[in-house]
Amino acid sequence: MMRIVDWKDSEGETYLEALQKRQQATNREIEVKVRELLEEVKKKGNSAVLEMTATFDKAHLTEETMKVSSEEIEKAVNKVDKAYLKAIRRAQEKISRFHERQRQLSWFENPETGVTLGQKVTPLECVGIYVPGGTAAYPSSVLMNAVPAKVAGVERIVMTTPPDQEGKVNPVILAAAFIAGVDEIYKIGGAQAIGAMAFGTATLPKVDKITGPGNQYVATAKKMVYGQVDIDMIAGPSEILVIADENADPAYVAADLLSQAEHDELSSAICITTNRLVAEKVLKQLERQLKKLERQAIARKSMENYGGIWVVDSLEKAVSISNRLAPEHLELCVEKPFELLEKIKHAGAIFMGHYSPEPLGDYIAGPNHVLPTEGTARFYSPLSVEDFVKKSSIISYTREAMEKVADDVILMAEEEGLQAHGQAIRIRRR
Repeated sequence: MMRIVDWKDSEGETYLEALQKRQQATNREIEVKVRELLEEVKKKGNSAVLEMTATFDKAHLTEETMKVSSEEIEKAVNKVDKAYLKAIRRAQEKISRFHERQRQLSWFENPETGVTLGQKVTPLECVGIYVPGGTAAYPSSVLMNAVPAKVAGVERIVMTTPPDQEGKVNPVILAAAFIAGVDEIYKIGGAQAIGAMAFGTATLPKVDKITGPGNQYVATAKKMVYGQVDIDMIAGPSEILVIADENADPAYVAADLLSQAEHDELSSAICITTNRLVAEKVLKQLERQLKKLERQAIARKSMENYGGIWVVDSLEKAVSISNRLAPEHLELCVEKPFELLEKIKHAGAIFMGHYSPEPLGDYIAGPNHVLPTEGTARFYSPLSVEDFVKKSSIISYTREAMEKVADDVILMAEEEGLQAHGQAIRIRRR
């Protein structure tokens, strides 16, 4: 199990540096393999996709069966527990309501006579969503990717997800896609799914943007097709940082740390506290709660390798360390969380107080759970409606308004050696 580190020791800085190097080195073998897969999909389209699906997923599909039919969706919805369906619908409503606040409208202004400037906001036409398959099913990820696209006004939302060996998709994934308003679903996974959406095939449309998490092959493929299409971000292992004062409940803190540690052996779960006694109690709670987890082995490995309980002398120091880490999830388990909020510079999502645990954000609160990881919260934001629109600048001048600035434009163009730029103005003065 992890141990308690007193941040006054130089060991604390060493620990932080080691944690910041957690990002795995690029796997050259995976890069080579993914590049080969993408080239095959680009050249052969459906035949390559179907062949890879048979090889990697052991599912033998055809061009007719690779797309999920309306009958399959209907059966899936009827198969899912009704209480679970209601929970998915409630989550969809809350996520939709939150993202409605992010919508931007086109705008125009007249800064001076004869001049109209503005910005036109246009939804992307076609978006691709990747949803992992296998033993784990994450319908919440379907909602978090599809709902903001729907709110943005995207015309065509395409989803790919790997099938099981019988060529079927997990019913809860299909039910969530139906509730979220996904237009088309294809039984394709891995790098080949990313390639199919990026390049298009005879069956799948070429999309404008790809969002959604995946394994190393999927993440590498998204990197490689960026520029051909847009992508959301390259998501790394999950992270949580809990800042706790003397009022924090050690049982709550331990439970919240484990909620992320159980994701992956590479997940990072850290508590920074100003109270040594709280640190010791959190450590005991971790041992106690770990024994009850089905994913105990994964969580324990995560805590041993990338977990930590750090004792600092002030909340200001805790915030300073947090800003250096720029965590995906940040919990402020302190008496007055809003007093700390202004000092937080970098975090994907911030959970305020003792009764706002991270899983609320994963499922039901409304804000998006697709968040920047591995310190990228320094410059990335959570997935939002803005990720599914593009903006065009609007410029309109009358002849009189153009005349007022003509000399300045000609002068600046000639200074840059761009004669035709100046001529485009001069010719209109004749």
